[in-house]
Amino acid sequence: MSDTPQPQFLGKQTGLPASPEAAVLDYVPNPRKGALYLVRFAAPEFTSLCPVTGAPDFAHLVIDYAPGDTIVESKSLKLFLGSFRNHNGFHEDVTVGIGQRLAREMQPKWLRIGGYWYPRGGIPIDVFWQTGPAPEGLWVPEQGVQGYRGRG
Repeated sequence: MSDTPQPQFLGKQTGLPASPEAAVLDYVPNPRKGALYLVRFAAPEFTSLCPVTGAPDFAHLVIDYAPGDTIVESKSLKLFLGSFRNHNGFHEDVTVGIGQRLAREMQPKWLRIGGYWYPRGGIPIDVFWQTGPAPEGLWVPEQGVQGYRGRG
C-alpha cells in the first residue's frame, strides 16, 4: 500500500461543492519534481455572482503555475471553480482569492492568475495576481486573452 494520498474525486461521480470554502482541492506528488516547468489551466466559462445585485458575472480565468512538490488534481480544481457559481464576490476578491488559496495549499514555485471579466454596466474588469517574480529560466507564455473590445 502506498503512502501517496489518493485523489478524492478522480473517477467518481461528484456534485459541485456548496461553496468555495466547502470545496476540497486535491494535490498529488509532482511527477517531475525538480524540473522547472509551467502548468496552465484555462477556465473560459467561469461564473460567480455580484455581491450587490446577485446577477451572474462571467470571466475567462487563466491560472499558470510552476509546481513545487505537488500538483493540483484537475477534477478537484474544476469542482472548486464551479463552486463559485453560487458565490457572491467582487471580481478582485474572487480572482485573488483563488490564486491565494492555490498558492497557500499547493506551495508552488510560482503562481499567477489572470481574471478577464466580461463587462456588466459597460465596464470590463481584468484582475491579475501572482506570488512574485517568475523563477529564472521558466518559460512563461502570454496568457493569450485579449482585453475586451466590444463590437467593431
